[in-house]
Amino acid sequence: MRHIIRACALALPFIAAAASAQNVRTEKNMSLELANQLASATVAACSANGHAVAATVVDRAGSVRAVQRADNAGPHTLAASLQKAFTSASAKNTTLAMMDGAQKNPAAANLVHIPGFLLLGGGVPVKVGNEVIGAVGVGGAPGGHLDEQCAMAALEKVKDQLK
Repeated sequence: MRHIIRACALALPFIAAAASAQNVRTEKNMSLELANQLASATVAACSANGHAVAATVVDRAGSVRAVQRADNAGPHTLAASLQKAFTSASAKNTTLAMMDGAQKNPAAANLVHIPGFLLLGGGVPVKVGNEVIGAVGVGGAPGGHLDEQCAMAALEKVKDQLK
């Protein structure tokens, strides 16, 4: 019996360490360099199409990592781009898809009441595989579908970094 008690006492620290390790998560997240590249590429893509926009890039928690506002972009574009990025990162979906869903499903219409959410096209999640590491939000083009196109063009430019 004494040997069993001694063996259990010796094993206890190892069991506790293994259980503790399972409680620690490793997650990918948005770097400042990537966020700046995405913001710049998004504004450039919209500018190439004649749209003055603001682009906000957030990390996986919805915290701002980078913001760029084109010359002549309206002051409202900053808030719109932030809310779209936050919404997309939070829901792990495009804001255009969320807007469509809210218009077709009365139960989803209440999403507009979540503080910080904006259900207009222009928010796109940034993914590494299936893991969302942040989002790009764009505001200022004459239509959310155009905002989304600019974000998608920027993501295409950095796709090799998202592996």
